[in-house]
Amino acid sequence: MCEKNINRESLIRQEVLSCIEQNILPFWIHFQDEENGGFYGRMSGDGIIDKEASKGGILNARILWSFSASYRVLGKPEYLVAATRAKDYILEHFLDPVYGGTYWELDYKGNPIDTKKQFYALGFMLYGMSEYVRALRQRPDASVSESDIQKVLGVCISLFTCIEEHSLDEVYNGYIEACTREWGEIADMRLSELDANYPKSQNTHLHIIEPYANFYRVLKEEPSSVLPVLLKVETSLRNLIDIFCDKILNPDTHHLDLFFEMDWTRGAGWLESYGHDIECSWLLHEAALVLGDKEVLAKVEPIVQLVAKASEKGLNPDGSMTHEANLDTGYVDADRHWWVQAETVVGFYNIYQHFGDEDALQKALRCWQYIKDNLIDHELGEWYWSRDPERNINRKDDHAGFWKCPYHNSRMCLELIERTN
Repeated sequence: MCEKNINRESLIRQEVLSCIEQNILPFWIHFQDEENGGFYGRMSGDGIIDKEASKGGILNARILWSFSASYRVLGKPEYLVAATRAKDYILEHFLDPVYGGTYWELDYKGNPIDTKKQFYALGFMLYGMSEYVRALRQRPDASVSESDIQKVLGVCISLFTCIEEHSLDEVYNGYIEACTREWGEIADMRLSELDANYPKSQNTHLHIIEPYANFYRVLKEEPSSVLPVLLKVETSLRNLIDIFCDKILNPDTHHLDLFFEMDWTRGAGWLESYGHDIECSWLLHEAALVLGDKEVLAKVEPIVQLVAKASEKGLNPDGSMTHEANLDTGYVDADRHWWVQAETVVGFYNIYQHFGDEDALQKALRCWQYIKDNLIDHELGEWYWSRDPERNINRKDDHAGFWKCPYHNSRMCLELIERTN
């Protein structure tokens, strides 16, 4: 590695460390709901906290992951305190004590108001819980007992089991989107109103392979008593890698198709999501690296590079990445969404780190420069949801809320801190 790149990496490490410690995490620590527990459900784009906003499973799981990972990497006790707060709230309010799994949405007082089982959400709950265990294994703390860790590990096993028993399609393979509270069929399987109503999606598979890889990493460090679960997670992780390579990847374009029928027929038209492409490129690679199978890596690594290359179609002259496009209608969502930019930095840095691609490093650095210049909110803390191509700030969408969470941006910072250490 040349001295110039070493200096650049040292600088970016300092910058992202400052970003997560001074901008992102302090915002969320002060987002705690002292009256009703946990964290508030929403802050508007104008910075107004809605104290009676509902509390989403995605937001709370991502808060848990972010503070757990931050404690693991950075070691500050206040991050463990915030992670434990999120964990305790999830265990008390989001877990379904009757049918298992977790609820989709609570009211501001912690009562369930949408009890459907969205497997995307269960995946994030597993991601957050497994990261909590991982953090405490690497940085033991007397305030968290071994019995508490075992309880969280048991929740992880339960969540994994729920996904495998109720989401896995044993006929055509892959994972369906959602069920009723009782694990029955549900008509509307959409993740959000912006999505098409199909039984399978790239997005849900992406956020199942992500926690499975993390859970597998955790289980490898646990006693032999969890070996049967470890072997099941390994089998599922291998299967998910094959699904991405053989079903979700479009072999003609190297983009990832987004929606599918049960038999994997592509649905919803010709869509390209450049943010998900670049995010998947490094998460798929991470899953293969965690698995540690040379044959799997030999299959995956060329695909990782092709998907990252395909995502470059969304790159803009200012260094940012366009969200997505519908090639059937010609519609392009050209807003520079916060999460897309964060994943762009990690994705291209991953290509540079593992394959020595200097151009990829420049793409990562240019996107980080765009983030610094345009997305970091130095007044409220956190990042703006997006800016449009003319750089107008998007204030109509949440500054914090059901989907605006400390996950993509905190993970970007933590990934770069670890990768440049």
